[in-house]
Amino acid sequence: MNRMMHTLAALMAVVLWFSANDVSASERPNIVIMLADDIGYGDPGFRGSPIETPSLDRLAREGLVLDRFYSTPICSPTRAALMTGRDPMRLGVAYGVILPWDSGGVHTREHFMPESFKAAGYQTAMVGKWHLGHSQQAMHPNERGFDHFYGHLHTEVGYYPPFGILGGKDFQVNGQTMDYPSLTDENYGTYLLANHSSEWIKNRDKSKPFFLYLPFLAPHEPLAAPQPLVDKYRDLEDDRAPARSPSDEFAGVGKLTGVKSRRPLYAATVDAMDQAVGRVLKTLDDEGIADNTIVMFFSDNGATRVYGRGGGDNSPFRGGKAEVYEGGIRVVSLMRWPQRMAAGSNFTQTMTAMDVFPTLASLAEIDTNNELDFDGVDMSPALIEQELVAREPVFFASEIPTYNRFNFAMIENDWKLVQWVDMKPLSTTVTHELFNLADDPGEYNNLADKYPRRVIEMAAEILERRALYPINGTRARISSPPGWLPPKDWADYPRPLEHLQSQPVNSMAPDAMKERVLDYLYGDRGRLIYNCEPTSVPLVGGVCW
Repeated sequence: MNRMMHTLAALMAVVLWFSANDVSASERPNIVIMLADDIGYGDPGFRGSPIETPSLDRLAREGLVLDRFYSTPICSPTRAALMTGRDPMRLGVAYGVILPWDSGGVHTREHFMPESFKAAGYQTAMVGKWHLGHSQQAMHPNERGFDHFYGHLHTEVGYYPPFGILGGKDFQVNGQTMDYPSLTDENYGTYLLANHSSEWIKNRDKSKPFFLYLPFLAPHEPLAAPQPLVDKYRDLEDDRAPARSPSDEFAGVGKLTGVKSRRPLYAATVDAMDQAVGRVLKTLDDEGIADNTIVMFFSDNGATRVYGRGGGDNSPFRGGKAEVYEGGIRVVSLMRWPQRMAAGSNFTQTMTAMDVFPTLASLAEIDTNNELDFDGVDMSPALIEQELVAREPVFFASEIPTYNRFNFAMIENDWKLVQWVDMKPLSTTVTHELFNLADDPGEYNNLADKYPRRVIEMAAEILERRALYPINGTRARISSPPGWLPPKDWADYPRPLEHLQSQPVNSMAPDAMKERVLDYLYGDRGRLIYNCEPTSVPLVGGVCW
């Protein structure tokens, strides 16, 4: 009898354990990540902008404003950091964006965030712009953790049908070309993304949590907006202060050639995006799930400040998109979770796009399952309990738009070093600017001459980070290879998995030993073998692919 009672007790304990875990899984928060493309830090209405953004203002009022959130200075690197939690320098996606003629993307063995949520029982969907690889099916969103993909593989596809890039159609549903809608304002691309997201939420399996990634094209060029919004901002004056960066050089040329400011059309494009955000928020309300849904909004980089292209405002910061000044990397960011986060407060600790994956996984209490270490950190103790989270220095890089003209930045606590490396055919010029962001967030006062030792130390750290870059990673190759022909339809462009070998390769080296020797010889020029730390001795290293 006692044995039977013990057996029944043990069985009951097992049942209760599984029941408790089922309840825990069913109560996990839903996740919605909305990513804007090129919106400026100073553009939302809650920051005093003339652009009306009631939906973003609502998120700021009901959630946290992440005052010191950093993306990378350009598009693809931010998306890579977001999806992997790793430094784009390691990934080989830092210097430039993934262009239509590029054959690469993020390494196919890197673990993506939706894979973790899917393994934890989440429904996963992506609606919008990918920009992380398109030439092989292994790099497609449906192969990287997303059950459902509705959107485009590239950037600059336009806001109205036929949603094309370089003359080829680029809009699909799970690898199949979308039936293109009629040319009406309701079929404006930003609205289509919001409507599809809302329908997907409504039609979800309500017994499971969901993970939705909604990366807008807006407000990226080529700007466009429904006519009523164009009319609304037609007379908006462009009263933005100078960028105090190389962006002003292009601005001067634009004004001299009579190019009109894009500020009014940009404002209309942002307003439309905010309406799209509002549609998704309303769906969460209507479904009764807003309280236990983590909504995160941020931009992939600062706004373009080139006159005649873009029209955003990064004030009070210096610079803009493609530059490592604060205006290019310190972006609008909002986070709301009514069930756990205090409303209407400012979060002042440094947080980056690399931190989103480990942070959301921690908040949802799921396993990340990543094989390689995160470079991002779990910020949940800071977001929920206001604890101070320690972190390594963060690093930024860009080569856009001029080939062999790099700008780098290292931020260590409140100190920031900006390094410009201009590599010309017969010379290389390196310049440094040092700022204390606590005293000078606008980067007005260059302290490099006053603190030369700090400049030397931080410049050495930048060189170490640069040495991690794969030698065939993205570069500023803004023109196509000679004679390259684009496809008519990008949905059928990726090479199918059955046409590809099962293992990736690093080089043309005949064997692994020669590959290691070559990697060693490259030294601080970059990595030949993926994910291989440079060493002082050939054939010695950590985890290398």
